[in-house]
Amino acid sequence: MPNLPISPVHVVYLPNGRMMLVGREHNQILWDPLTQAVSTLPNPGYDLFCAGHGYLGDGRVLLAGGHLADFVGLSDASVYDPRTNGWTRAPDMNAGRWYPTVTTLPNGDALVLSGTVDGEFDMNPLPQVYQAASNTWRDLSSAQLRQPMYPMMFVLPNGRVVDVGPDTTTRTLDTSGTGSWSFVANRNHGFRDYGTAAMYAPGKILVVGGGDPPVASAEVIDMNAANPGWRTVGSMSVARRHLTSTLLPDGTVLVTGGTSGPGHNNANTPVLSAELWNPSTETWTTLSSGSVARLYHSAAVLLPDGRVVVLGGERNAGDVFREVEIFSPPYLFKGARPALGGVPAQVAYGQQFTVQSAQAAGIAKVTLIRLSAVTHAFNMDQRINELPFTRGPVALEITAPANANLAPPGFYMLFLVDGNGVPSVGSIVQLGATAG
Repeated sequence: MPNLPISPVHVVYLPNGRMMLVGREHNQILWDPLTQAVSTLPNPGYDLFCAGHGYLGDGRVLLAGGHLADFVGLSDASVYDPRTNGWTRAPDMNAGRWYPTVTTLPNGDALVLSGTVDGEFDMNPLPQVYQAASNTWRDLSSAQLRQPMYPMMFVLPNGRVVDVGPDTTTRTLDTSGTGSWSFVANRNHGFRDYGTAAMYAPGKILVVGGGDPPVASAEVIDMNAANPGWRTVGSMSVARRHLTSTLLPDGTVLVTGGTSGPGHNNANTPVLSAELWNPSTETWTTLSSGSVARLYHSAAVLLPDGRVVVLGGERNAGDVFREVEIFSPPYLFKGARPALGGVPAQVAYGQQFTVQSAQAAGIAKVTLIRLSAVTHAFNMDQRINELPFTRGPVALEITAPANANLAPPGFYMLFLVDGNGVPSVGSIVQLGATAG
């Protein structure tokens, strides 16, 4: 594929099929991974480098914080609308945030937390909720906590938000009122900076890699259990730091990129092979290798056709990778795809809806995967739901997730997966909130 004009650090897959790519020093573009077309992405008036980003319930994207200098964050926040290719400024946050995390909440608002204010150890301790309807911030003043940069956060089936890393202490956050934290458990394998995490089923989370020197270990937690605790599972074949995890339509988790050597960003020890984690067996399979080192500031994003675009990375700030690679998972070599048609543009929680497929009788699984927002080894919007369905001769009756705790409102890819694990081409559907 042709090289990109920038090396992206932040990658957001938009409902219109384009990707928002943001690099260093006010460099940002829109890119179509199918046509390779590059178009202008306006700048909100400040440097978005090292911001946090996540979807609001209506399909707009909140970008919180940004870059004044290394470890010195901006208090700015802006909302991007893919329909207009324009920005709306939000009120400033309480203070600067460099490396904050954005998490979509069940009501369509967004939780923003962590990030440095003015120095590597000057963490912003105040979680804030961006309230989309009023364009205001709500402070969780009773939940102040100094978390590491880019904490890995997920909304749980009970509506709370869990922090699974890089810190060893796992806590849940109640975002109602002025907020409160509750201790859950300690992880088994230490501090996992620049490791990655994926919620592979509602409330079930995999954390893998990271650390310095990097580790290959993986651990899982089931937050649906009465007394959740971390459990070690099989390790990857090689240690990795700066890796990215990607949920696939068949329910497996793909890991790409990273470096296996010690130090912040060891360019001498790139890991080129991909690995696939199977939640059913909790084991890893080593897959084919890329040709470009994907180190610090690399990313991977699922496309609706079931492939994964892998991009970005750098040896240092002046030595970046603009090459794009496309990874085709093993399921694309197991036979013809099932067809998918007649998908509604919007569905409500708990709604039963019908889709068309000539291969309906052979469908084994229906999955819903949220559109991606990836940076620094973590996909802030990544989540998957397996949906109940009944088969007809040429159609499927599917039931949407029961509530917004299981799948916060926004845009998702709907996939049909046959008995061989082969997915259809995904269809983008809006769940829950209606676009404004």
